[in-house]
Amino acid sequence: MDTNVLAAIAFTTVFVPGMVRRDRGHLLNLGSVAGHFAYQGGSVYCATKHALDAFTTSARHDLAGSSVRVTAISPGAVQTEFSVVRFSGDQAKADAVYKGFYPLTGADIADNVMYALTRPHNVQVADMIVYA
Repeated sequence: MDTNVLAAIAFTTVFVPGMVRRDRGHLLNLGSVAGHFAYQGGSVYCATKHALDAFTTSARHDLAGSSVRVTAISPGAVQTEFSVVRFSGDQAKADAVYKGFYPLTGADIADNVMYALTRPHNVQVADMIVYA
């Protein structure tokens, strides 16, 4: 909860008022497809990602009328070092999650972030759900 929700709220509280005063800026939150589709065994994680998605959508409504853009990017299966951490260092278990398909990478998600951030000022990329 602290990382997935409260940190995003804290950063938004600190930085968005300055964006509003300058009448420019971009709030971008990285969520997960788990914030849109719950799965067995993921109740707490899915709940935090649903909360982040709801917060981001609400912030977009709160900031309507300003020039601050708000984007939520929700990746699916991304293979990073967190995959191993998630399984307490068990590399074989982490690798098994991605068996049979080519997962997204951190670079793929960074590319999505850059896409959203570099659109012309009149373009609002609201939500991006990204699958492998």
